[in-house]
Amino acid sequence: MPKVVGVRFKQAGKIYYFDPDGLELEPGKQVIVETARGLEFGQIIVGPKEVPEEEITPPLKKVLRVATPEDLAQVEENRERERRARVIFEEKVAAHGLEMKLVDVEYTFDRSKIVFYFTAEGRVDFRELVKDLAAVFRTRIELRQIQVRDEAKMLGGFGPCGRPLCCATFLGEFEPVSIKMAKEQNLSLNPTKISGLCGRLMCCLRFECENYRRAKGEQEEASDEEDTMETLSFPEEEQEK
Repeated sequence: MPKVVGVRFKQAGKIYYFDPDGLELEPGKQVIVETARGLEFGQIIVGPKEVPEEEITPPLKKVLRVATPEDLAQVEENRERERRARVIFEEKVAAHGLEMKLVDVEYTFDRSKIVFYFTAEGRVDFRELVKDLAAVFRTRIELRQIQVRDEAKMLGGFGPCGRPLCCATFLGEFEPVSIKMAKEQNLSLNPTKISGLCGRLMCCLRFECENYRRAKGEQEEASDEEDTMETLSFPEEEQEK
């Protein structure tokens, strides 16, 4: 089985496997890796381990190096560029009269691409906007329309429980959540009680659902056993005979 390390590029982002390529790597180390988007800066979340081939999406890219002070300085410069890019993007959107809400801006580590994440009510024709942005930034431009859950994950905030949003702190990927889960936990079906900041069903409805199902199943089994015992018991007068 191949040896891999798990790398995350954003807080609470998805973990991707990479070939450690003989480097001494451990959780917490910051690294530069090769991705389909170009060079990226990330952090080791899962230390070296062997995994089955079926868990890997080929081709398995390599970790190029442990991040140097120069790499960290470039990351900080990229963050400053992203802040300036946000202002320019919003000015261009207003000039084109487009109904778009900018959520986040992201440069790849090597600045070969800049990605703008936005939300909108429907489809948006942003072809002319992309041309304007490319003329300003002189690099590859990608505009990616995201959903409300992704927006909440990127912006963060606090849930009804008073704690930071699960999606923004530790949930790497969204999993399906259904109203049936709320019913199984005997929760109020009032939308304001079971919806998160994104307006969708709260992700935490899924956390204890299996425990409720297991407990309900055990209760039903116990109830069946009691019914069986009652069926097999004899009337008092028959017992006396």
